[in-house]
Amino acid sequence: MSKLAEFKALEAQLAEQLKQLDAMKNDNELKKEIEFEQKLRGLLAEYGFSLREVKLILDPHARPERAQAATGQRKERAVKIYVNPNNGERVETKGGNHKVLKAWKEEFGAETVESWLQ
Repeated sequence: MSKLAEFKALEAQLAEQLKQLDAMKNDNELKKEIEFEQKLRGLLAEYGFSLREVKLILDPHARPERAQAATGQRKERAVKIYVNPNNGERVETKGGNHKVLKAWKEEFGAETVESWLQ
């Protein structure tokens, strides 16, 4: 696709999205929701509460694992050990973003490398 064609296509998309945005701006339901959100955030600020605290006040029996996730705590990742059978090289990682592991996956394929998991 040429740059000009791409530009015109994006311009047409933008015009359509602007038309949709204008239609939404005149929607009474949206106006109500925006007003509610503004008033709610004002009350939260006035009383010094966060949305999470309000949720716990309204539903004290909420699932505890959701409360932990909301505070930023999560289960620590387990260490995975991969051993390349071709040369005996060993990689220990907690995630899939390891340089050597990525190189192996490019060379041998992800499925093959996953079979090397100890």
